[in-house]
Amino acid sequence: MVTTSAGPHVGILVFDGAEELDVVGPFAVLAAWTSRSALQPTVTTFSRDGHGVRLAHGLRLVPSGSADDVGPLHLLVHPGGAGIRPLLADAEHLAWLRSVREATPLVASVCTGALVLAAAGLLAGRPATTHHEHFDELVAIDHSVVVDTEARFVDDGDVVTSAGVAAGIDMALHLVARLESPQMALTIRRLLAHDSTADVDDGL
Repeated sequence: MVTTSAGPHVGILVFDGAEELDVVGPFAVLAAWTSRSALQPTVTTFSRDGHGVRLAHGLRLVPSGSADDVGPLHLLVHPGGAGIRPLLADAEHLAWLRSVREATPLVASVCTGALVLAAAGLLAGRPATTHHEHFDELVAIDHSVVVDTEARFVDDGDVVTSAGVAAGIDMALHLVARLESPQMALTIRRLLAHDSTADVDDGL
């Protein structure tokens, strides 16, 4: 299931216990972008083994494929949710993340997905954010992370993190602004009737 599009390829990782809105919020934004953009982007959901997953509140999702056949990515989105707990101690998953990071220009997390990035060493010395109930846990995982307790999302160049749950929508709109233009991000925001508290119009 390698994409044949020449445009940006976005992969959203899904796993058992991922928070529903962490997955479908960014997916809705990015899928809307694929339908409007001349860049011909693609967005793909994938699980590590390609099998279906049960999200945190019972929604079942069949991804497009596995990590092995998703192909090269321009952007990886790692959700959060209760399902991150086993991932934090999963050496294979953390090694996989580090490997993907080396080959992927941009990595983003939603909500407590930032904890997994930190456990993999991807946030060392960086500014980042996560769900407000997990600021202390993020620092406990990596004391060098500079936690932003106010931002809806934090863009540190090749790594972007968002605050809790619905903030992933704002982050996804920001990513559209980065990957294409602020005007396109505004188009998608209006299409989804999203009354954002974060300013995506200027690409911040």
